[in-house]
Amino acid sequence: MTKGTKIVWTAFLTLLFAALGADVALAQEHAAGGGSSMIALAAGIAIAGAAIGAALGQGRAVAAAMESIGRNPNAADRIQTPMILGLAFIEALAIYALVIAFLLQGKI
Repeated sequence: MTKGTKIVWTAFLTLLFAALGADVALAQEHAAGGGSSMIALAAGIAIAGAAIGAALGQGRAVAAAMESIGRNPNAADRIQTPMILGLAFIEALAIYALVIAFLLQGKI
């Protein structure tokens, strides 16, 4: 790991633990039937994880398709359609996470 990557991970984990620790520190809210901070955190993590995963998956899929087309330009028609179908499936997973986040937000 590079120094910059370690700094980013350290900052991310610090913020994550601070957000998770806030719910424990405010335990009285839980006794009164609260807990909305954890639901909001779960919704945010769901969207972030889905966006990162979809972006990485789409990037790798398009890179592989472009490399294949570059090696064999005559096969572009046979590569493009499955690539677009795969991208639609990847994007559907991100949209499912968005729907789940909206459902979680409705419970706050």
